[in-house]
Amino acid sequence: MSEEAVQAAEAPEETPAAAPVAEAPVNTEDVSYQAVEKEGTVTAIWEMQGRKHLRTIDPRSIEGKQILALFETAG
Repeated sequence: MSEEAVQAAEAPEETPAAAPVAEAPVNTEDVSYQAVEKEGTVTAIWEMQGRKHLRTIDPRSIEGKQILALFETAG
């Protein structure tokens, strides 16, 4: 057996390089919540990060009620 054949047999099989995983950018701004009111009633809660709108939360949902309760007890 040639020296090259021995090295090839001993070398681990090469696997194709995996695509690098893109890391999510680190967000430096905190998430905040804004209540949208109509005629004195909260109709929506906006989850914001800086000036970017992330999502809208229904104030009647469990999560919406929890957020509203936190702000009512803090004030």
